Amino acid sequence: MVLALTLLLAFSSGAASDSAPSFRDVSREAGLSFGHSSGASPEKYLVETMGSGGGFLDYDRDGWLDVYLVNSGPTPSSSAAPPGKNRLFRNNGDGSFSEVTDQAGVGDPSYGMGCVFADYDNDGDVDLYVTNLGPNVLYRNNGDGTFTDVSTAAGVADPLWSTSAAFGDYDADGWLDLYVGNYLKFTFATHRRCYSGELLIYCFPHSYDGVPNTLYRNRGDGTFERANQKAGVTEEAQYSKSLGVLWLDLEGDGDLDLYVANDTTANYVFRNRGRGVFEDVSLLSGGAFNGMGMAQSGMGVDAADLAGNGLYSIFVTNFSLQTNDLYWNNGQGILTDHTLQAGLSQDSFLPLGFGANFLDADNDGLLDLFVANGHVFDNINAINPSLEYAQPNQLFRNRGAGRFEAVSSRAGPYFSRKNVSRGTAVADYNNDGRLDLLVTNNNQKADLLENRTAGNRHWLQLRLEGTHCNRDGVGAKVLLKAGGRLLSQEVRAGSSYLSQSDLRVHFGLGAVTGIESIEILWPCGRRQAVPPPSGVDRMLRVKEQE
Repeated sequence: MVLALTLLLAFSSGAASDSAPSFRDVSREAGLSFGHSSGASPEKYLVETMGSGGGFLDYDRDGWLDVYLVNSGPTPSSSAAPPGKNRLFRNNGDGSFSEVTDQAGVGDPSYGMGCVFADYDNDGDVDLYVTNLGPNVLYRNNGDGTFTDVSTAAGVADPLWSTSAAFGDYDADGWLDLYVGNYLKFTFATHRRCYSGELLIYCFPHSYDGVPNTLYRNRGDGTFERANQKAGVTEEAQYSKSLGVLWLDLEGDGDLDLYVANDTTANYVFRNRGRGVFEDVSLLSGGAFNGMGMAQSGMGVDAADLAGNGLYSIFVTNFSLQTNDLYWNNGQGILTDHTLQAGLSQDSFLPLGFGANFLDADNDGLLDLFVANGHVFDNINAINPSLEYAQPNQLFRNRGAGRFEAVSSRAGPYFSRKNVSRGTAVADYNNDGRLDLLVTNNNQKADLLENRTAGNRHWLQLRLEGTHCNRDGVGAKVLLKAGGRLLSQEVRAGSSYLSQSDLRVHFGLGAVTGIESIEILWPCGRRQAVPPPSGVDRMLRVKEQE
């Protein structure tokens, strides 16, 4: 215990005080002028209240992270909803952004939901996939600041109501595959009216059947094939109402497993058995239901190594009057509900959580937690006076030993503001060594939260480049030893809710100024030792050994 405390202090004592992380909304001054249009109408089409997402990508390879935001409306009964065009904002490198949507050709006008970014064709440029109510869109990066719509040619124009999606090389062949979560069997033509008493409300998901999700295997020639049956990733379609999708190495065996958060039905856990074949271990793993054996309303999902042992625990957001779920990874793919022990139950009971991300907000070496909240019923207060449509978002500081502390009230004025938030993404957009946040809001503007946390804690970032493996190193695990502790991160393309965080991995180091070792476990199975840098507070570019 004394040794553990000494190591924790070594990481944490770099700050002037034990103050909470601090964020400030800089979206307006940064020029991130985006207002989501849901097409909200008197008909209350369910899709109106579910979008949308966004994320960070470096589309022009200049080392500065750009922002893509997904739009939605109008709907058939909208009175004056503006056209719903997605928008791309280029990072100018000085804290500001300029819109380049039309020049880049990525302003999909469909009724949008989410997005995910990765270099699916291994040509060195990050590509863009957009999920919609209706056919999805794959934009191939041309390498000159423009994109080409290759959805139909690539075979990934999924026609259903798609939500979250994620890239991952599940068969370790060096090409990124794609998993698309689909939600409900809903169209505007099949819309139903739902009521609470005599009050018209947005329908609950049980008013509609679910639809099957799609696993697309990358053939390596620019096209994909549907691989659900061949890979063993199958489910009862009517119960599959998916909103959150995550690839992760759950068992620590080097293979990418799959976790899917479902709304009002059991969550899915698919164990990768190798050779591109999965086994449904949802019930056996403990990740299908909460600790009381109940299916909850899974929305967003993220995972992190909270124990410093290279195993990733999973966090899932849920509906109001439920709690969010923290599934602790006990090893060998076994999960247990750790929400109460972590101190995350009480503060998540009233809010309705959507996006969520683990991030080291104060660079102390412990991963904190951000949760975006907002109800789905715009008239919920008339049904239950204890609930509201717009709700404050939340920040929880990691205190170690698997416990979190609510620090929203000390993290800046933004956290006293009420939003109808949906997607979240994390990145160091201004390259100052502190992780920032992007929050998308339903029928409201998007928020860019700059990290203003005080103190002189150290950090290290890594940008991976695969050669035998996929170019972005998606699915790679980075193991870093510093100050006598093991820290680990996975490179992920797609997480939270409808959103994508930075492909670079970030380590907070506290007061530690020397790295003992860095090892990368590439998704193709190779292990690579990386010479520790001579200093910290920098970004390393690491290329996979030939």
